[in-house]
Amino acid sequence: MATNVHFFFSALFLALVALGYCQCSIADVTIRQMQNVKTVENKAEWKATITNGCPCTQSDLKLSCDGFQMVEAVDRSVMSKSGGECLINAGQPVAPNTDLSFNNAWDTPFSFKPLSSQPNCS
Repeated sequence: MATNVHFFFSALFLALVALGYCQCSIADVTIRQMQNVKTVENKAEWKATITNGCPCTQSDLKLSCDGFQMVEAVDRSVMSKSGGECLINAGQPVAPNTDLSFNNAWDTPFSFKPLSSQPNCS
């Protein structure tokens, strides 16, 4: 009887650990910005790098970018702006531990904040 109870709790523990491993959220998305040497129209160029730190892919990744301005075009397949939201990777899945980067020229770096995503854990 004790063996069956021990086995049950061991299996339950492993199942909970496995579930916790694949539970991802928007908190797993980070954004870093570093100033490049280049300037564009007398504005500093910044390289923004978005990273999915989740062990699963995340799709439909959106950032808050209300007030975001730019003097150089950003590749729309990496980031497209609509109103106060920016869609990353055209809504396609961003793989685990993958970086997506784009350059933007402005006086100061913009404070992007992750808004939402759809984790795809299987």
